[in-house]
Amino acid sequence: MRSELYIPARSAELPYTVDVTPASAGWSESSLQVIELDDSQTAELHTAGTEVMVIPLAGGGTVECDGVAFELTPRHSVFDGPSDMVYLGIGQEYRISGEGRFAICGARAERSFPNRRVAAADVSVELRGAGNCSRQVHNFGTAGVFEADSLIACEVITPGGNWSSYPAHKHDENTPTQSELEEIYYFEIAGGPDGSRGFGYHRVYGTPDRPIEVLEEVRTGDVVLVPHGYHGPSVAAPGYHMYYLNVMAGPGTERAWKIVDDPEHAWLRGTWDDQVVDPRLPLHGISHRTGA
Repeated sequence: MRSELYIPARSAELPYTVDVTPASAGWSESSLQVIELDDSQTAELHTAGTEVMVIPLAGGGTVECDGVAFELTPRHSVFDGPSDMVYLGIGQEYRISGEGRFAICGARAERSFPNRRVAAADVSVELRGAGNCSRQVHNFGTAGVFEADSLIACEVITPGGNWSSYPAHKHDENTPTQSELEEIYYFEIAGGPDGSRGFGYHRVYGTPDRPIEVLEEVRTGDVVLVPHGYHGPSVAAPGYHMYYLNVMAGPGTERAWKIVDDPEHAWLRGTWDDQVVDPRLPLHGISHRTGA
């Protein structure tokens, strides 16, 4: 039986393939839309009380707002390295035009920051973990890297056969060691050389005081919501690289990503000191078919 926190691919109303709002998720802060456009289409949108970060998942185009056109340089797929990102503050009309699939990461905001573009070449690429827990992180919109009011977003690539978001961690309380953050995972999975559809698995579990239970097979276009609890691992099946886009925001006054590991498994981090990072990383400029 599927969890209500799992949202299957293409369950939204076109031109959206994903349409997660605070109302639909049952929370207050985070949102994510994925929109598909062709050359004849333009999306007219409004940020309202939300700040957004727009990135191309595949293809490219422009974001026009307040008389300024920001370019989103095309990329073939999410496995071809970082992408350009355009940030827009609250209370603005804007237009996305082009051809491709675009993610609109959002969070409820109170302060407005300047509209601006981050070029793909300026996105920080971080290699986390080691051995079969190695993964690649594109920090285009993380706290401490990019200034915003509430929204935190990044991309993660996990090579086939590896585990990421591991050890499982949580961030569901505002404490000195945690930030209360609602999180969205959007997945794309690279296909095999014969066109076979890739897949992976994602886990969410709670505490005795706040139970939650999710274990889902994920494929391209699927979403898993994390309102609270430990989340991880995200497991990429051997032979199929996994991508996920993380969107986070919370009600706290501090924009930060502070986490605590599941104490039963936290010791695993210490084992990475004696292992090397997966030599397949970083994955840049490698085109992979994604299973539709």
